Amino acid sequence: MNNPHETNKFRIKFSVTILAFTLFSVSATESSPMDSNATLSFEKAISAAQKNDPWLTGNIHQQRAIESMSTAVNTLPDPKMSIGFANLPTNGFDFGQEGMTQAKVGISQMFPRGNTLEIKSKQLRIQSEAFPYQRKDREAKVAVNVGSLWLDAYRVQQSIALIEKNRALFEQLADIAEASYSSGLGKTRQQDIVRAQLELTHLEDRLDKLDQQKNRYEGMLVQWLIKFSPEKSVNKNSATGEPSLLADFAVHNIALSLQLPQIDLLNRDVVYNKDWLNPDKLVQYFSRHPAVIAIEKKVNATQVGIKLAKQKYKPEWGVNASYGYRADDPMGSSRADLFSIGVTFDLPLFTENKQDQAVQSAISTTEAVKTEKLLLLRQLLGSYSSSKGRLQRLIKRQSLYKSTLLPQIHNQAEASLTAYTNDDGDFSEVVRSRIAVLNAEIDELTINVDEQKIRLELNYLFIGSLKTAMTKPNMNFTSSSKSTAISGEK
Repeated sequence: MNNPHETNKFRIKFSVTILAFTLFSVSATESSPMDSNATLSFEKAISAAQKNDPWLTGNIHQQRAIESMSTAVNTLPDPKMSIGFANLPTNGFDFGQEGMTQAKVGISQMFPRGNTLEIKSKQLRIQSEAFPYQRKDREAKVAVNVGSLWLDAYRVQQSIALIEKNRALFEQLADIAEASYSSGLGKTRQQDIVRAQLELTHLEDRLDKLDQQKNRYEGMLVQWLIKFSPEKSVNKNSATGEPSLLADFAVHNIALSLQLPQIDLLNRDVVYNKDWLNPDKLVQYFSRHPAVIAIEKKVNATQVGIKLAKQKYKPEWGVNASYGYRADDPMGSSRADLFSIGVTFDLPLFTENKQDQAVQSAISTTEAVKTEKLLLLRQLLGSYSSSKGRLQRLIKRQSLYKSTLLPQIHNQAEASLTAYTNDDGDFSEVVRSRIAVLNAEIDELTINVDEQKIRLELNYLFIGSLKTAMTKPNMNFTSSSKSTAISGEK
């Protein structure tokens, strides 16, 4: 060991051996620091987005507006008063000169056609019944959108962590290659040093791209986390002031929790069943979806609109009454005051171009809305087919990665490093195998994240198929073996 060449060779081999131990011990050990209160978890993100969604507030006000209007329309028109002078003589404007001159006070009241008021009120009440289902659908969509954004941000965050972990290992490889080349021992060549430096540069570039993606997903996520705080007015019946925007989380460099949520599937038996159900059976699951029910309420309202249009065949009635005061005649004799009463109504005789066409318009409107329901059901069926197929393929890929691909890649990396340690391998092969391990780990992470995103999509499709989903949208998931239900219920 007194020979300097032997000493350098021993040091290099010792360094490579330590590196080999570091490579595989680090790969087998995942850093999992405890999440702090400042971290944004999956469930916190969805809950905050649902709670702070101003769309829900606007929808509630729209419902209240229609409910108030349904009461207002079921009221007779206000009576009309008239006051005036009738039959004044123009040759002197003497109030007592002519017997027909009178001070007249009249009142009139109109009565709408048939049951127009009651039917219009009923139509508005049915329209208002769609809003709660619209909110349930919105909350479920928010859970999907925000959950997917969180999962994308999580994938980027964990990819950065994997690259940062491997960058230190590549730096060690570069140092060892340079030391081996400088000592003139082993098979290390100058191109190996260049290759090691090049891979470090590639890692830096990948980190920069991931940082760009991180900023993009953070910006998209933050807009859902901002709190909408409308200014309160002293008078509850008036809206004054401007709304303010507040945020409970940082708008940059959001710290996400390190635990990937495991989302529980609704109707997992249907999803995991190898046999695909016929569309007519799947429609039974989707027919109680909040979005579908909201359209059904719209269909019901338009059907009432047909009855409303048919009321135009009935006449509109009006009643009027007046009292006329007359002064004494020029001789001082008293004149009798006059009282008048009458009824007015229209005659809907020419209905071909008016009433008939109005009814036909209402019927066509109803049929048009029915097609909206059919289109939505087709969309839900198509989304289910796509999501189930993608989930099945992802599960197969997961099994392939865990059982075969990852063990093979790790064995290859270990074998190439062992051969290089024994001066029987190529440094470039060590680098290539290590890059393959990194890429495989990132691919596995992407597969796991994509699986949870597809589960979110499938749960949205089935939120109306369970009884609990009719009271609040359930987007169930588990994290750390703990099941939690996400909903927008306030």
